[in-house]
Amino acid sequence: MKVSDLNNLPEFTLLSDSKESDITGVFCCDLLSIAMGKAPSGSAWVTVMANVNTLAVASLTDVACIILAEGVAFDSTLIDKAREEGIAVFKTDLPIFDAALLVNNSL
Repeated sequence: MKVSDLNNLPEFTLLSDSKESDITGVFCCDLLSIAMGKAPSGSAWVTVMANVNTLAVASLTDVACIILAEGVAFDSTLIDKAREEGIAVFKTDLPIFDAALLVNNSL
């Protein structure tokens, strides 16, 4: 599954696009220090943490994209920063588990 394939799922809204990459799995974590050490490269990271440190961890771990769950979204400054960094970011109203399950079932 490609990151752009998430655009075909009506539950997800694209906030920031990136270079095309493959999603190789799903990772759920809201504690940034754990995500920094354990988020697999190429994963779709589902979280409710919507701050600049989330972008830093995504860049460091080389996740395929960030999915902000539970109706959480970046403000316009963070969306611009995600675009600058080339990090794909989606938002959804789904709970974390349901969002992760939807992506996993689409792999």
